Amino acid sequence: MRIIVMSDSHGSYRAVESIIMRNTDAEWFIHLGDGERELDRFVINYPELAMKLIHVAGNCDSNSLSPSTFVLPLLDHKIFAAHGHMFNVGWSLDGIKKAAVENGCDIILFGHTHVRFQHYEDGIYFMNPGSAALPRDSQKASFGCIDVSEAGIIMNIADV
Repeated sequence: MRIIVMSDSHGSYRAVESIIMRNTDAEWFIHLGDGERELDRFVINYPELAMKLIHVAGNCDSNSLSPSTFVLPLLDHKIFAAHGHMFNVGWSLDGIKKAAVENGCDIILFGHTHVRFQHYEDGIYFMNPGSAALPRDSQKASFGCIDVSEAGIIMNIADV
């Protein structure tokens, strides 16, 4: 099962469209916030892919009705996803890790910092795919790819 993860597209419809259309074989597309307007536009343009889209509200998604977190069960794993601002991920991952563990999750996805990050600790996978449009880590705009199978989990971050 392939999951494509993006975050912080901040108005760049072109980035969102490029990421999704390059990966239409994925089972899920997860947007971690600060990109609700471009996701809405994408759904209008490609309604056939709407059922594969999951997103949470970011701190810049004004008046959003989207959830701030979600849990996605898949195979023998569970994903906990959040934008990250409510867990202060710029300072520490302890808060988001605690919430994930409380929900029985072993994969944590977050954005907000615009900085790519992958880590594995205590049986938990962490990923911040960076920003799809405005990176803050002197690297190119990016997105994440997660492959989940019975054999295990592979996580990668790719350039937009």
